[in-house]
Amino acid sequence: QVRLVESGGGLVQAGGSLRLSCAASGRTLSSYAMGWFRQAPGKERDFVTTIRWSSGTTVYADSVKGRFTISRDKAENTVYLQMNSLKPEDTAVYYCAATDFGGLPRKPDYYAYWGQGTQVTVSS
Repeated sequence: QVRLVESGGGLVQAGGSLRLSCAASGRTLSSYAMGWFRQAPGKERDFVTTIRWSSGTTVYADSVKGRFTISRDKAENTVYLQMNSLKPEDTAVYYCAATDFGGLPRKPDYYAYWGQGTQVTVSS
């Protein structure tokens, strides 16, 4: 069992920045990928980015490439999502997730463990 706790959401103006954190506990993460997804009201949960814990390899959705950066701190067992140049369309509940599937999965179905979510609201 992997427990995930997100923090760092909030309200920010367009063009601003936020950093989300996801603290993981319960398992050694060396064989896991850690992802961020987001879900706006009335929409499906969308892939944002994911990182292989061991290698640090990453992949991003086109909509956030160049603006968002995922990273992990092995000592703190924490994954971060640095979000810059935020846009109103980035408004959503952001979820951290963990999977022991290989590669860099983009589909939510591959992720067995989820955090509770944190709200990000970007005003225009």
